[in-house]
Amino acid sequence: NAFLRARGRTLTAFRPDAEYQWKGPFYFIQGADPQFGLMKSWAHGDTENGDDEWGEEIKLTEQAVQAINKLSPKPKFFVLCGDLVHGMPGTRWKKNQEQDLKDVLKNTDQDIPLVFVSGNHDIGNTPTRETIDDYCKNWGDDYFSFWVGGVFFLVLNSQLYFDSSKCPELRQAQDAWLDEQLAAAANQKCKHIIVFQHIPLFLSKPDEDNDYFNLDKSVRQEIMEKFHKAGITAVFSGHYHRNAGGSYKGLEMVVSSAIGCQLGQDTHGLRVVVVTEEKVVHRYYSLTELGSHGIEKELLDMLAKQ
Repeated sequence: NAFLRARGRTLTAFRPDAEYQWKGPFYFIQGADPQFGLMKSWAHGDTENGDDEWGEEIKLTEQAVQAINKLSPKPKFFVLCGDLVHGMPGTRWKKNQEQDLKDVLKNTDQDIPLVFVSGNHDIGNTPTRETIDDYCKNWGDDYFSFWVGGVFFLVLNSQLYFDSSKCPELRQAQDAWLDEQLAAAANQKCKHIIVFQHIPLFLSKPDEDNDYFNLDKSVRQEIMEKFHKAGITAVFSGHYHRNAGGSYKGLEMVVSSAIGCQLGQDTHGLRVVVVTEEKVVHRYYSLTELGSHGIEKELLDMLAKQ
């Protein structure tokens, strides 16, 4: 099964021993919130159970996959930052939505690994051991790490930061694991550490008020400080269905809009992220733009510099 990529807290698509060394610039694609079912729910003003159609999202995700498959050179991987489907755990359409998403994603070029991040609709606003187990059976581990060309990537389960009241031991396990990972990364002399999670730490300012779309200030401060001390370059997330972001002491917070339903003025799109030895540069493209024109010359030039 092409989808069970993250096992034993690592992504099996990349062999760490082959990926510890910097081999030159590369890029990856970040998408978020295909969220099959939200567009109809949102249009009908019934986000609890109005999600019995998702033809529009199927088309958009097919468009995303086609655009990615045409890119040259190929991206190192395609990461989906959560809310794969709209149906919450245990709801009526969830299984069908997941199957349809898998059917679309199966067409992604075999040489482009898929990296899945869990969102609140995937495991619930207040996850339980059961909802997380179910997600892991379907999509792979809920948190894990992997190396690509001298860069260390961490995928986190941000629901455990949002509300772990029904599974506090899982939050503790992720925290302990993260500390170990950051300590190991410090020894490896990696070029960058990049984090993927569904819920942004913040939308524009590190000290902004608590909101449905960011992490609670108390948790946020602790995580930002931990990330800053570990020298993390950037955190990429979704959840907001709009583009946003800011920075905290040199740590960049990048919030990408959705492949699916837009809640603001952005277009359905994907983010192209170029990793060079010195920096991480990214640009959000509409699906149409990426599909018809590909990546702009400026970014391609950065990739060509060895």
